[in-house]
Amino acid sequence: MHTVAVLSLKGGVGKTTVALGLASAALRRGIRTLVIDLDPQCNATSTLEPDDTEASVYDVLQDPSEDTLRKAIAPSAWGDGVDVLAGSEDAESLNHPDPGETRLGRLREALRVLRDDEDPYQLVLLDCPPSLGQLTRSALVAADRALLVTEPTMFAVAGVQRAFEAVQAEREHNEELQPLGVVVNRVRPRSHEHQFRIDELRDIFGPLVMPVALPDRLAVQQAQGACMPIHEWGTPGAREVALAFNLVLARILRISRSRRRAVHHDFDDEEIEEAVDA
Repeated sequence: MHTVAVLSLKGGVGKTTVALGLASAALRRGIRTLVIDLDPQCNATSTLEPDDTEASVYDVLQDPSEDTLRKAIAPSAWGDGVDVLAGSEDAESLNHPDPGETRLGRLREALRVLRDDEDPYQLVLLDCPPSLGQLTRSALVAADRALLVTEPTMFAVAGVQRAFEAVQAEREHNEELQPLGVVVNRVRPRSHEHQFRIDELRDIFGPLVMPVALPDRLAVQQAQGACMPIHEWGTPGAREVALAFNLVLARILRISRSRRRAVHHDFDDEEIEEAVDA
């Protein structure tokens, strides 16, 4: 089970968009996926439109028992293969700035139940809020990898630096946690400012910056407004974004399959071919 925390410590950079895009790519590829909505805004839950649940992530973080976990998970409206651990506005009340180890470990404890299933999820995506409290830190304690999301703007670059530092600090509670990479969202290729910021990110993070960026396309907002996977939207812009998500998903699966492998690598021909075909 590949467990990936999707985070940024600056709001509005498209963190949930990335989590949903990866879920869409996984659905297209037939990878059984669970999206855990830790953001009290609940945008991922709203877009995935699961049936009403008896519990939510709020309850799981209070009581990580199997019974509570099962009550909080429902199939999404996207189709068989993508489930949702429903978000809750009440989760904001749990977002303590300095939680103890017991609180931080509850989500990890709950995910251990899922690992023991006869038909476990192949991919778990944790959509984190843009703050460094209990919710985001719980995700980092539970995850194998952390995917940092940013935009090519000055303030977003500063936010991803803070997020990277948070990942490194949380390894005190989760030695398995590794940064998966930095994905740059909403890029306009002809913008000199965007290219300057991408170069700045590469100076800071080196090969951790993913070689594929997510283009700024109206189709993303249109698909989310219609509560549809980006892979099913069908416009030229949607297909361009969908291909980029295929490549990011391919990197996640490739790295997670072999933890001994170095985190930093470029896409090879086989990986690109698999992503295009997915």
